[in-house]
Amino acid sequence: MDSRIQAFVDQAQITFGLVNYYLHHHSLWRNVNHFNETSYTLCLEWFPNGTESDEDGSNPEGTASIEYNVNTGKLNNAIFVMGETYAQDGITFNGGTEEVIKWIEQETGLTHNKQFQIHKETENEIEFRSFIDNIPISPSGMIEVKWNDKRQLTFFSFHGEFPASDRVKLETYNLSLEKAEHIAKEQMRRLEYPSFEQKKLFAVYGVEEIYIRNRDLTTKPFEMLQDGGTTKKVNHILRWDEPISNAFFEREEIDLQEEITLDEAFSCTPSPPTLPITEEDEKSCVRSVERLLRQEYPEDSGKWRVTNLHRDKKFLVATLRTDQHETRVFERKLSILVDPNSIDVVNYIDNQFMLEMYDSLEAPGNVTVTQEEAYEKLKDLLELKPFYVYDDEEKQYILCGKLDCHHGVNAETSEVVLLDDLG
Repeated sequence: MDSRIQAFVDQAQITFGLVNYYLHHHSLWRNVNHFNETSYTLCLEWFPNGTESDEDGSNPEGTASIEYNVNTGKLNNAIFVMGETYAQDGITFNGGTEEVIKWIEQETGLTHNKQFQIHKETENEIEFRSFIDNIPISPSGMIEVKWNDKRQLTFFSFHGEFPASDRVKLETYNLSLEKAEHIAKEQMRRLEYPSFEQKKLFAVYGVEEIYIRNRDLTTKPFEMLQDGGTTKKVNHILRWDEPISNAFFEREEIDLQEEITLDEAFSCTPSPPTLPITEEDEKSCVRSVERLLRQEYPEDSGKWRVTNLHRDKKFLVATLRTDQHETRVFERKLSILVDPNSIDVVNYIDNQFMLEMYDSLEAPGNVTVTQEEAYEKLKDLLELKPFYVYDDEEKQYILCGKLDCHHGVNAETSEVVLLDDLG
């Protein structure tokens, strides 16, 4: 075994008291975070002595899966399968919550109450979240620690972002709903919410979440964060005069497994998804995507817009949305996977099947409530909470207010409803 791997094996065996275990398997994998930085992880799987993999390939009860960040030497995860541990003189927390916090600080290098705080605590578990100056952040980080009745560690997970001070632009929060009222009114939307229990679509006014910058009231869209990797915004409508009728597109099987060498891992070689997306990449990718649509969606000229390109492990992923105004909660979307070397499309995903779930539902009735009336009913239920949000252009976390509302207004009856109750 390579001496660099052996050092981690020895560290894990001593730290977690694995004298009753043997090293069954080890592997390397890599990840790209939201800041486009590559990190490498070493996973060590330890089986209890005298055990082997089950017939279905699953690990035996009590297996210890220990993961380290190769480049920092810090612990990422430690999981004992089914919460069972055969460790001797491993990690125990006889001192309660304070001891758990000190152990986390030691293992991660983070500082409690500066970079992470308790989010939820039970008798055998504590969950922590990343914070800046007592304010939640996005993208965020989470730490989970669990132990058994003997106070022995059975689960530790550390993932997400816990930014250092140089990535944060500290400010005093001075936003209010009064200052942001004009934005709140603009964020009022009427959407069709499905209730599969009642087999009906409900037309409901609600507030579309958005971040409002503390400094100048500029806005930043609330987006579901994707995995790290280079992203480039595109604004290209796909139009063609002639479809391609005598060609058949054959999907390729997607394999995201990567072969990672020790030298790549220990030198922290940047992962391919961190490469820039050039203008030529964009032009070539759009041409390939258009060719696919001419084959698979020949009648859709002018309907689809390429909104962004994203490097994801082995592929360039083009995201397409329709230019049609959508009133339903889910928007129509295409995700098209392109080989970054040949720039050929290898596969695509259409979320049309999700939208077809609506077809069996009763359509909404007549809308009797205006947008202005709905706002008046909801304005006292609006929330504007401070959030530090990472800005890709400034390369820093900036202070914002997150505008949100958990209620909506039924556009047929004018009743104020809890949105979570509509499912």
